[in-house]
This record gives sequence, structure tokens and C-alpha cells, in this order.
Amino acid sequence: MTVILLRHGQSTSNTARTLAGRSAGVDLTERGADQAHGLVDRLAALPIAHIVSSPLLRCQRTISPLAAKLGLEPEFDERLLEVDYGDWTGRALADLVTEPLWKVVQRHASGAVFPGGEGLAQVQARAVAAMREHDRSLAEKNGSDVLWVACTHGDVIKSILADAFGIHLDGFQRIVVEPASLSVIRYTPTAPYVWRLNDTGADLSGLVPAGALDKGPVPGGEPGNTPGADNGNAERRDSL
Repeated sequence: MTVILLRHGQSTSNTARTLAGRSAGVDLTERGADQAHGLVDRLAALPIAHIVSSPLLRCQRTISPLAAKLGLEPEFDERLLEVDYGDWTGRALADLVTEPLWKVVQRHASGAVFPGGEGLAQVQARAVAAMREHDRSLAEKNGSDVLWVACTHGDVIKSILADAFGIHLDGFQRIVVEPASLSVIRYTPTAPYVWRLNDTGADLSGLVPAGALDKGPVPGGEPGNTPGADNGNAERRDSL
């Protein structure tokens, strides 16, 4: 089972350099909207079976063009919500870097709990649980390999990737996830494997299991097969 982790497009909070958190009404910028439409060109040709998303507006706007093109109804999961930054929500990043907790967030994320909000360890637990549950459910429902999309937020994606890499949450700040970037995890019965990271390129054909496009919307292949392993793209990276 393969999930494409999609960060929402550039938001008004990204350009304002504020910590949006779960603030209502944070929309995409004009560039972010362009990125959302660009995802159709990048992903619509893939046999995507399902889309799961954070319910926040910026994620809804990001997946809307793709979902419409594919004829899929997105499933919204609150476990993919942005971090609850509590009292930090809406504050300027320039002010937050002076807070003592900032260094904890950067160097000891597993011990960071935002005042009036949640801890980053809680974020990772809920997000990884969501990934595993959706992956297992789609496998049982389809009875074969499935390619699916999960649209969520930067810190949430970084925490999921840290788990997939098998690194401690304290190292998750070393992972870069840009707006509208794609990161790909292949979940197998034995372990997860990261196949793309912070990908802002266009060619994703290496994610399609052999023969999948001929078989319809559900990828085929033996359980545990690696997407693109037989076409020489295993080591390709389109990251910044």
C-alpha cells in the first residue's frame, strides 16, 4: 500500500510568517491555488483510489481540483489536523523564536507541549495511527495494492515521515516539507519505506506498479512490491 503525503499549497499564513495552527479561514494564496491546480497535472494520471485530508480550509482548497478531476469524494479525518499550537496560534514567527520553548521544539520535539495546546508526541501518535488505519482499511476493502493520497500539514507530515524513517521524533526538524510538496511512503507487512521526500517535480510515473494503468483504478502486484522498482526509478529524487 502506498500513500502520497501532500502538504497543502502556499497559504496566507505562510506568506504572513505567522503560525496558523487551526485558525479558521486561512486560505491559499494565488500561488497556492496555482499549486493546487498543478497537482492535477502531476497526479491525475495515477490510479489513485482514495483521498483523505485534514478538514482545514487550506487542505480542502488544495485537494479540491484533484478530487474533482478524479471523481473522488475526499474523506476528512481530524487526526490529520494541524498541530494545536494553543496560545501560540496566530502569532508571528519572529516573536516565537524568542520564546524558551522554541529551542525545545527544535531540539527536543518529543518533550515539546504547546501552552494551551498539544504536544508534538501526541501529534505523531494520532497522525501515524491514522495512516496505518486508512492503509489497512483500504487494503481490506480493495483486496489488493492501493495508491492513495493524504493531504495535511507540514509538522504532521514530518512526524509521519520520522516514524517511517525509524528516527526519533527529536530529529523531525531535519526533514523539510514545502507547500504543495509530495512525500511517498510504501507501507508493507514488515516496515514502511520512504520513496519520495519533499518532491516538487512533475514526473511521478515511477509510483505506478507494473500494469496498474491497464487494470483500472486499483494498482496490482504482489504484496510488498516496491513502486517503480522494476523501471530504474527507485533512487530518483526531485527534492530541493
